Amino acid sequence: MKIGANKVVELCYELEVDGEIADKTTKESPLGYIHGTGSLLEKFEKNVEGLEPGGKFKFTLTPAEGYGEVDPDRIIDLPMEAFEVNGKVQEDLLVPGTTIPMMNSRGGIVPGKVLEVSEKFVKMDLNSPMAGKTLNFSGEIVSVREATEKELKEGLHGERVHQCHCGGGHEGGCGDGSCGDGGCCGEGGCGEGDCCGNGHDGGCGCSH
Repeated sequence: MKIGANKVVELCYELEVDGEIADKTTKESPLGYIHGTGSLLEKFEKNVEGLEPGGKFKFTLTPAEGYGEVDPDRIIDLPMEAFEVNGKVQEDLLVPGTTIPMMNSRGGIVPGKVLEVSEKFVKMDLNSPMAGKTLNFSGEIVSVREATEKELKEGLHGERVHQCHCGGGHEGGCGDGSCGDGGCCGEGGCGEGDCCGNGHDGGCGCSH
């Protein structure tokens, strides 16, 4: 069976960025997704479309085809109060270089990297770590089958039942990861697409 719309695909791959392996899956633990539902990067899906189990692939995506260029508007200052849980700031999380899952107004998770910490503000970078990077993929198709009605409705892993899923992809994989755009705020009054720094006790399965 060939990869096409509404097919459940399992594949293993390596992602090379700047001469190093940034991410990989294996045949024993492959990446699974439903083709044509926006789970992975559009250009990634186009490059594997039509392949069958055992088929190998190797291609390169430009930043424009991947996660875009670095957007300076997504480097923002959030008030320290945005990182309070039960009235107490989670200081152990606020270390430069640490990535914290941030929740936007639509319930999507945006990974934010701590850049600087001052007395009143935390400078966060909400760009994908892969923004501005050229992505070199290689791998093999493990299996292809028809998706069930339940999977098409609820998502391969039931993700559409629980939340508005943005980005798709497996944990740390090649999903979009750009959970909405717009400005950001540290507390209350978030508009559509805004990012609020008050949801950082959840996980982030949509970026790399």
